Amino acid sequence: MTTIAVIGLGNMGGPMAQNLVKAGHAVTGFDLSPAAIEEARAGGVAIARSVAEAVKGAEAIVTMLPAGKHVRAVWAEIVGIAGKGTLLIDSSTIDVESARAVHAQAEAAGLVPVDAPVSGGVGGAKAATLTFMCGGADAAFNRAKPLLEAMGRKIVHCGGAGAGQAAKICNNMILGISMIAVGEAFVLAEKLGLSHQALFDVASTSSGQCWSLTTYCPVPGPVPTSPANNGYKPGFATALMLKDLKLSQDAAAAAGATTPMGALATQLYGLHAAWGEGGADFSGIIELIRGKSD
Repeated sequence: MTTIAVIGLGNMGGPMAQNLVKAGHAVTGFDLSPAAIEEARAGGVAIARSVAEAVKGAEAIVTMLPAGKHVRAVWAEIVGIAGKGTLLIDSSTIDVESARAVHAQAEAAGLVPVDAPVSGGVGGAKAATLTFMCGGADAAFNRAKPLLEAMGRKIVHCGGAGAGQAAKICNNMILGISMIAVGEAFVLAEKLGLSHQALFDVASTSSGQCWSLTTYCPVPGPVPTSPANNGYKPGFATALMLKDLKLSQDAAAAAGATTPMGALATQLYGLHAAWGEGGADFSGIIELIRGKSD
């Protein structure tokens, strides 16, 4: 059993903390949201009144926070409290620069950092089937892996500090672009009189097949579990896709990489969010492609 603090008990962090409890660990959490606190408490997570109270005496600390500025602020507080050798895992999706900065800060304080953003959405967090993309030293990764295995199915060591964040934003750039392509194909099929099912049956077994089509099909029917069958209620919201695409473009600019499709996808998801669809699933981008704004 490991004593673990989880900072950030929202849609992702809450279920992750509960899965650590199910795996037999002693978990204390903290969040600013009363609703998130109560849900985590119901799942067996002990609740602290502050970050400081949550992390005091913890052998490992997991953060799941909205953005790089939040991770920087919380880790700055943690490094002054946590004992030397404490494992720090950040599963937020943030910019690579911030990830590298907090790694350096943690290591200077004698702590053991890992960046470990996730893929799999809320469903994966609840089912403990997340994919973790990890950055950090070999020894740090090896310490983190057993804890991550309690929350996920696939744990990948991508390289040094920030490599997990780099892998995450590259993956989600692919996802955002591919969903637009699948949406365009279905809209074209509609105009040509081809049924959704016919296109799915062909493309899902041909060279056009991809995750956006076979698992998350943006039209109702072919994949019953996709958000399209539930009014685009989010598994992964448009606002979160837009956040990740913006991170990809910031990284591309900093690295001198050319990503024209990523840039266009960022613009389209920005427009979709501006239409008031930021809280809807990102696969609802097909409605933008159709020209619907209501």
